[in-house]
Amino acid sequence: MVSVIPKIEQLTARITRVLGCNPGPMTLQGTNTYLVGTGPKRFLIDTGSHDVPEYVQNLQTTLNENNISIQAIILTHWHHDHVGGIKGIFNKLLQSGTVPLLKYPLGTSEDTSVSEKYSYLKDQEVLRTEGASLRVVHTPGHTVDHIILQLEEDNSIFSGDCILGEGTAVFEDLADYMKSLQIIADLKPDVIYPGHGPVIQNPVPQIQYYMDHRNEREKQILECLESSKSPMESMEVVKILYKDVAEHLHPVADKNVNNHLTKLKKEGTVKEDDGKWFMSKL
Repeated sequence: MVSVIPKIEQLTARITRVLGCNPGPMTLQGTNTYLVGTGPKRFLIDTGSHDVPEYVQNLQTTLNENNISIQAIILTHWHHDHVGGIKGIFNKLLQSGTVPLLKYPLGTSEDTSVSEKYSYLKDQEVLRTEGASLRVVHTPGHTVDHIILQLEEDNSIFSGDCILGEGTAVFEDLADYMKSLQIIADLKPDVIYPGHGPVIQNPVPQIQYYMDHRNEREKQILECLESSKSPMESMEVVKILYKDVAEHLHPVADKNVNNHLTKLKKEGTVKEDDGKWFMSKL
């Protein structure tokens, strides 16, 4: 059973988590946002969804009670449940000024959802505030602009949506996603602070599970195609492999299956004709 995540919790001397108060099937208990540092100005990682007054109030309470302010907002990727809270923060907490909005480039039109301008990060760039040094690591796959942040002081990682505290993540490009998982595995983090779900202690086995899970899913997809007497639509594969998953989540599973099939097509293992998939003939 997954433990309930408090709306505000100081996790370490340099990390405070403020829950986005936006629970849902894809956001779990909500988006985790993090204040990082030990000084009067700290980084805020991610901002939750648009128009969640409770989150903005909780963030304001945290800042006021600790007599701190936001040095810069760092965004792990462009998805609305990570950038949507920017407007509320700027309108309610930063009336007298602004702070830098930092993200990796290569985003989508979602970037236009905020009027404020982004400053773009570089892979391996190090961001510093009192008590914390965050190394930017580009980890595409979930989205093209996705980053993780390595806290150098204690070898922990803010994983965004690349690795979750419970369940598995969705992705846009499986090949890129698998490479990003390997990048995280090579870092051998001691702790992972995910974009959703509880903190992951001893995360190396969890990272390996993610890689093993995707490889196992690919094997299952191939087995479906091999055993079928006719080409299959991706949703037919979903209904077999995800039969124990709630049906309203099948469209999400279908995206994952299609990403697997696209990867396999690039590798020459499967072929596709008019939306139906089948094994390539040797």
